[in-house]
Amino acid sequence: MNEVLENIKSMINDGNIAEAKEALNTIIKENTGDTDKAYYLLGNACRKLGDWQGALNNYQEAISLNPDSPAKEARAMVMDILNFYNKDMFNQ
Repeated sequence: MNEVLENIKSMINDGNIAEAKEALNTIIKENTGDTDKAYYLLGNACRKLGDWQGALNNYQEAISLNPDSPAKEARAMVMDILNFYNKDMFNQ
């Protein structure tokens, strides 16, 4: 991952989500060759905001551009989270 994407990753980890999303959308529009990585990080930003659908959509886009992307595992983890529920808690 190049230095720009590493900086954006740090922004996401530090909670500067809006700024990170803006930078990632610029990279995606410019189509620089790191587009799959940008979609992966955009998925991470959405996930951090609790935007599960946005995260899944961006992870899927990253996977379609690069089937070996880490977005594949991230998408599976989000699906596991969304599919988890405790049936016993429904009747409490």
